[in-house]
Amino acid sequence: MFTSLNTVSRKTIRSASAALAFSAMLLSGCAAASVTNSTQYSTLAQANPQTVYVYTFASNPDAVKLDNSGLVHKLSTGFPGSSQAAQQTQEAVAASEALTDEVVAKLQAMGMRAIRTDAPPPAGQNVLIVEGALGSIDAGNHRRRMLIGLGAGKSEVTAHVQVLYKPAGGMPQLVQTFDADANSGHMPGVAETAGVGAAVGHVATSAAVGGAAHVGAEHKGDSVTGDAKKLADSVAKQVAQIGVAQGWVSGDVVK
Repeated sequence: MFTSLNTVSRKTIRSASAALAFSAMLLSGCAAASVTNSTQYSTLAQANPQTVYVYTFASNPDAVKLDNSGLVHKLSTGFPGSSQAAQQTQEAVAASEALTDEVVAKLQAMGMRAIRTDAPPPAGQNVLIVEGALGSIDAGNHRRRMLIGLGAGKSEVTAHVQVLYKPAGGMPQLVQTFDADANSGHMPGVAETAGVGAAVGHVATSAAVGGAAHVGAEHKGDSVTGDAKKLADSVAKQVAQIGVAQGWVSGDVVK
């Protein structure tokens, strides 16, 4: 009997491990971020900015689409200050803060002297300016992401960005504009990951693993704030590419 139980236990562990490995493989590429509509306006001859100024990204609460599904939303709307307009404002501010702070952090990690500020750039410095505005801020549908997945109910954040260069003693000149987009991607839903159980012979175990993987992903940033942070990575890399083209940023740091 003990031997039989050990055999069952080992099979269960192997099945769960296989399901976890499969889920991890699928989740590793679930997030999507991209840059489009890039337009170059200036070649910046001999430009070498001393500092990169990142201004707070503008956001519009009216552009926020809330996730109105699920019990949590229904309960939260019953509390004071939790009207739809208030929630839209909170989401807009949260996305703006996350995007702006993360762009600064990413640029700093690439070796640039980047600071967040809303003050005018110093007159006597060469400064690269990064500014822009969030476009759509869509929380998607958490329930559809959890159950269906594969892009159903995905959350998404977009932004329009412009980069300017202000030489010491000169006026800012537009260098580049581009659009950036990030979303929760095509992570498979619980129904899809349950198929792993069929492959290893334990549907119930796989469904539980799939559900746990989804919960983990949601807590790790499957929201407009999380999407804004993914968006920041694309924005920072696009800005860094300008430096690579001009020779003041090493191409090795842009990965």
